[in-house]
Formats: sequence, C-alpha cells, structure tokens
Amino acid sequence: MLELKPISATRIVASPAALDKAVWPVAALVLRVASDEALITPPIEGLTLDDPYAIIVPDGGFAAGWVAAEEALAFLERACEWELPSQRPALAQGAVAGVPVKLWLEEERVLFVVPGPYVHDFGERYLP
Repeated sequence: MLELKPISATRIVASPAALDKAVWPVAALVLRVASDEALITPPIEGLTLDDPYAIIVPDGGFAAGWVAAEEALAFLERACEWELPSQRPALAQGAVAGVPVKLWLEEERVLFVVPGPYVHDFGERYLP
C-alpha cells in the first residue's frame, strides 16, 4: 500500500553538461527531471558543479513512497494514460490519476514522488 511521506531533497538547475559530469553520492537518488534540472534525495551539501550559474537549493515540496512493482504497475495500468518506459531503472513523469507525479521505476519496486499540495488527492485516488 502506498504511504506518501514528506521528503527532503536538493534541486539543482544547471547546464546539461555540468549535470552530466557531476559526481553524485553513492547513496543518493538522482532524478534527472529535465536536461538541465535534477532532484536529489537525500539532500546533498557542498556540491560544486562546472557551471558558475548553477542554482542549488533545498527542496521540501514533495512527498514520496515506495510500492512493490506488481502493485504499482497494476495501479498505473488503470490510472496512467501514457506509456511507461520498459527499461529499469527509469524516471518517468506525467499525470497519474489526474495528479502530476514523478515515478522512479526499478525491477522490484516503484517510487511515487508527488508535489506536496497534491498528496491528499493522490492518496485518495490510489487504489491497488
């Protein structure tokens, strides 16, 4: 069952080349949400990038929860109108059950990342 909990993260906006060359902590989950943007959890400090204009800020605007892949995929078949990536691990993002969601898909589990203002609505719509 999905339980969404607030997460702490670091949001980085920088040139794609700088993000491509970045060395991330091994334990970090780096969601490359755009070519020039990444959301990293847990938060990281002291990161330097090869981009003098990089923006690196804390971001506490999301909640997230892991679900077993079988349960998550059954829900997504009903609630997601777009095709999920077939390769794993993979990031996907778009509307799920009418709510903006980021998905981190692994073989055995799926991480749902939901903007804070939508947590309640998404929780009500999530039915395995």
